[in-house]
This record gives sequence, C-alpha cells and structure tokens, in this order.
Amino acid sequence: MIDRYSNPEIAKIWELENKFNIWKEIEILACEARMKRGEIPKEDFEQIRSKARFQVDEILEIESKVHHDVIAFLTNMNSYIGPAGRHVHYGLTSSDIGDTALCVQMVQAMDLILKKVDQLIDAIREKAIQYKSLPCIGRSHGIHAEPMTLGLKFALFYEEMKRNRERLFQAKKEVSVGKLSGAVGTYSNIDPDIESYVCEKLGLEPDTISTQVVSRDRHASYCSALGVTAASLDRFATEVRLLQKTEGREVEEPFASGQKGSSAMPHKRNPVICERISGISRVIRSNVSSALQNVALWHERDISHSSAERIILPDSTIALEYILDKMLFVIKNLHVYPDAIERTLGLTRGLIFSQKVLLHLIEKGGISREDAYSIVQGHAMAVWADSSQTLKGRLLEDPKVKKVLQPEDIESIFRIEPYLEKIDLIYKRLGLE
Repeated sequence: MIDRYSNPEIAKIWELENKFNIWKEIEILACEARMKRGEIPKEDFEQIRSKARFQVDEILEIESKVHHDVIAFLTNMNSYIGPAGRHVHYGLTSSDIGDTALCVQMVQAMDLILKKVDQLIDAIREKAIQYKSLPCIGRSHGIHAEPMTLGLKFALFYEEMKRNRERLFQAKKEVSVGKLSGAVGTYSNIDPDIESYVCEKLGLEPDTISTQVVSRDRHASYCSALGVTAASLDRFATEVRLLQKTEGREVEEPFASGQKGSSAMPHKRNPVICERISGISRVIRSNVSSALQNVALWHERDISHSSAERIILPDSTIALEYILDKMLFVIKNLHVYPDAIERTLGLTRGLIFSQKVLLHLIEKGGISREDAYSIVQGHAMAVWADSSQTLKGRLLEDPKVKKVLQPEDIESIFRIEPYLEKIDLIYKRLGLE
C-alpha cells in the first residue's frame, strides 16, 4: 500500500479474501465441468456448490502447520463441503489454481489502471487544446533553444500516454490466460475440455502450452508495461518540477489552501506531488527487474518466482494506479502563469532567434554556413556576457550583417509567429483539432 489515500478497490484485489474466492470459483467450475461430462454425480456437485466456503484465519492456521497454501485452502474448504469434497481438485496441481487465479487478479488490477489511464488521457487532451497557442520557450540540455507552445508539451504527453494505454491493454491480453493442465502441463489426469470450460467462465483463454506454471514471460511483459507507464509519468512530473523552479515559475502543481511547504520556511511551495510521482515510479521500474528474473525457472517449474510476485505485482499495480491518480490531480488543477512564460521567453534577449538569423544570412547573402555561423555566434556570445545587450541590437549595428539584411528583415526574424506555423499540422496528426 502507498498510503491511506490509495484506492481501496485495487488494494482489495490482492487481499487473501479475493484470492481465495477466485480459487474457490476455479475449483467449483472445474467440478461443474466434470459434472457436465458425467464424471461427478449431480447431487455431489450441488453439495460442492452450496457448501463451498472458507475462512481466511482458518486457512492461515492450517498453513502454519502444513506449509502449503493450496493444501491449507483445500483442507479448510473441504471441511465445509463434507464427503463430496473428494471431487475437488481432482487431477489438478497447485499452480493450476494459483496461476489461473493470479492471472484473474492481474486482469482485475489492469482494468482499474486502464480506467485511470483513460481519465488522465482525457485531462491531458483538454490541456493540450487549451494551451495550443500559448508560446513558451523550448529547451535542450536545460538551455533555452527556440520558441514552441505550452500545448505541445501536453500534446507530447497525450500521445505518449496513448501508447502506454496500448501497451497496458496488450499486457492485459497477454496475461488473460489460465491453465488446468496438471502437474507438468500434459493433461495426464484432466481433460483439456475442463480447462477450456473454466477459462471461458473466468473470461480467460486457455494457455496454448504451459509447464506446471504459466510461463513468466507473460508476467514480465505485464510488469514492463507498468514500468514504462511509470517512466512516462516520471518524465512529465519532472517537467512540471523543472517549470516550477523559482527562476521561471511558468507552471506550478496545485497548492491547497492551508497546505504548508516547509517546517522552516513559510514561503515554500514545493512540487511534492510530482516528486512523489517520480519517487514511486522508480520503485515500479525497479520491480520490472525482478519480473524479468522470474522468467527463468528450473525445468518445468520451481517457486522462486512466487515470493517475488507476492510483492511486485500488488505493489506495482497499486503504486501505478496511485501515481496515475496523482498525475490526474496535478494535470486537472495545474497552475499556469502566462506572464511568467512570456517573461521567460525574453530572458536571453533574443538569442532564441539565432537559427533564423543564421539561415537568413545564408539564404540572402550567399554567405557560407561556417562564416554565417561565426558572425551569429560572435554576437550571441557577447549578449551572453553582457546583460545590457540584445542580439537584435547588435545585428542592426553590424556592417557585415547590414550588407545582407535590411532592418525590416531583422525585425521579421525576431517574431514568434513563424515558429508556431506548423502547430496545426502537428495537432492534426494527433487528432487534437
């Protein structure tokens, strides 16, 4: 669990009560399939279906003695069923129940995650459209580069989250399988039709081939999709954190009335939600490593994967749903400061237009790229060194430049609008018209 604000719905998926309920359902469905095949008397099946139940604390008490969770579960459930319980778990092995149930839990968790992803995508889309035409500075290496728009930052995140949704959806499909194929996957004591019946009732596909377990490349792919999505959330949380730095304060994560940023400095408004998203994202990504290591098991099965999965699957799904919710809150309530964004655009006193100057000198003056670059860079370095100077001012006074560019040419270079002319094209590609 992340904290008391975590979604209890996704947490309950990983509680023992839900896991044992799925185990019970699988066992009943397997008996129902056998009853339909004439392998179990109908009256015995009715006894199984009506009396099957369990008590978590009783299972744990039994497990403390037998040191086997499935045996403890079956012992407890059969104590309520009575003599008809002899039909339960017939021809099955523990992983038939455990792995099939685990896939059900993973699907349940992913359904909640996808729901939150859809909400986030909608919120990002709204911001991308809202700020489509708001000019802001673009950066490379953290240094001012050229103008763009704030909407483009959201548009990029929008498209990335759509890709993440597709990855998550495919990961859900990949684990939407079950197996009731026996000790080493050969159906030696159970008919494949029973597996098909149970899986259909559970909304799963029978695994095309399994050993004693469902192969863990499926689980690794699932965790990888969670990890990539977490990485995207970290990327955008980091973007907000950088834009919130005091020097620019172009945007700011929500800061509630009565919230306090520092125990020592009353003025602080810290990006703590985005920092939390970044930190938890690291945990989710680190869990991917364990999932990848779980792929290699001894021969047809060992249980080295099981202990790790009991940690990484609940933690990763709960954590991702949590930071998706936090990012949704940040996006929907983000503070945007247009005046600060405009002020930041002018911080370098025209240096952000240097490429336009370079290209105009080459195009209009027939100057080699190397010579044009030398002219522009020389003026740019002087502007960096002297805060009283502007790039436009220096160009207007340079005899070499004046031979090539008229004052009106220079004026036209230092305009934002040309940088934004292709924004509509980008938005059209994204379906954000």
